[in-house]
Amino acid sequence: MIPLSVAVLTVSDTRTEETDRSGQALVERLTAAGHRLAEKRIVPDDVYRIRAVVAAWIADPAIQVVLTTGGTGFTGRDSTPEAVSVLLDKRIEGFGELFRQLSWHEVGSSTVQSRCLGGLANATVVFCLPGSTGACRTGWDGILAEQLDSRHKPCNFANLVIPERGQHG
Repeated sequence: MIPLSVAVLTVSDTRTEETDRSGQALVERLTAAGHRLAEKRIVPDDVYRIRAVVAAWIADPAIQVVLTTGGTGFTGRDSTPEAVSVLLDKRIEGFGELFRQLSWHEVGSSTVQSRCLGGLANATVVFCLPGSTGACRTGWDGILAEQLDSRHKPCNFANLVIPERGQHG
């Protein structure tokens, strides 16, 4: 496995580093899988602050993966999809579809309110997950662990963003 450099953004109006279980779950899983944590931040659910952080990470050639948690629901303050989708060069339509399929077994029809998404921007893959710790585990364990592993066949996202493969920036 080729380690990737991953940035994690928690979108929340209330969480702190001490109470951010979702962001911490992602950090634990990505490091256990052999990837490197490039940076971890928490920002309020504000479309422009989210967009600014994600855009800076997409522009940074040292960061290959951006994971966000939070702000993907359907309430008034949830704005992660609006913040991130305009930054993407290509959307990974199947990511949200597969996430909701996996999530169905855990939360039933409530999964329909998840607006999680994935995409590619400037040779960086970006995945926006819901804010619950369970949803982060579902997204990582059910999709991202394999798709960010360069050994996964027949295809994976890791090989799209590995610089030595000639695909980055």
